Amino acid sequence: MISVTDLRAGVVFEDQGQLFLVISYEHIKMGRGSANIKVKIKNVRTGGTVDKSFINGAKVNDVSVFKRDVQYLYKDSDNAYFMNPTTFEQMSIPLKIMGSDSYYLKEGENFNISFMGDEALSINLPPKMDFKVVDTAAGVKGNSATNVFKDAVLENGLTAKVPLFINVGNKIRVDTRTGAYSERV
Repeated sequence: MISVTDLRAGVVFEDQGQLFLVISYEHIKMGRGSANIKVKIKNVRTGGTVDKSFINGAKVNDVSVFKRDVQYLYKDSDNAYFMNPTTFEQMSIPLKIMGSDSYYLKEGENFNISFMGDEALSINLPPKMDFKVVDTAAGVKGNSATNVFKDAVLENGLTAKVPLFINVGNKIRVDTRTGAYSERV
């Protein structure tokens, strides 16, 4: 058992027979009453997210999780396929477990995945990744006194707001937590 005050982003715990991954954590103390712990959690098996609050002294069941680096191979309509680079053993992970993180998978890249036994729980993306711009409107010179952005379609199929000077073929760095443009590479 672990205290709810030890729950932080990335921690996996069990509550009422379900496995949850903590997305965000907030400790709230108002006035004389006891503190509340508010967490945004994702059900590992169904992919649904929910906000939950606990009183300060509550405890949840700890889950033994280990992380393994694997290489991404490809995906189909239901699963993403990875390979262990040391044993060359292949494994499939349902896309519903990964949710929107599956858009950031690039063939041949290594990713860190959390496992409980043989069951994959979540993929741990790097905070920033590089992608090539495949389609965007031409940059127009003119009013640049403020930050002006345009839409750009990236090689992974996602759309990001980029500055006017970004053109087709440029590589940009994207924040995988928000999907926002970070910088030109």
